[in-house]
Amino acid sequence: MTEQRIHCEHKPSPAKLEVMGVEDWPIWKKDPATFPWHYDRPETCYILRGRFRVTPHAGEPQEFSRGDLISFPAGLDCTWEIMETVEKHYRFDPPVT
Repeated sequence: MTEQRIHCEHKPSPAKLEVMGVEDWPIWKKDPATFPWHYDRPETCYILRGRFRVTPHAGEPQEFSRGDLISFPAGLDCTWEIMETVEKHYRFDPPVT
């Protein structure tokens, strides 16, 4: 089984965000909470505000906050812990075949 890695780019350039069309993606908001999550498709998101930690079930916790561009792989099982209300643009990518 291949390792499922979360990739994060801190403070990507405005030009990169524009090319990706981030402003046109839907917005998701969530108040502080802790919950399990499973990604059945890859997700890319850009954090507008907030602070949270994602802990893969077979990995180390990673913390994210405003200005992070994050890619979550399909098949990832993890726990989200939101410390400060999160607001993010997000896009689910087609499954990798």
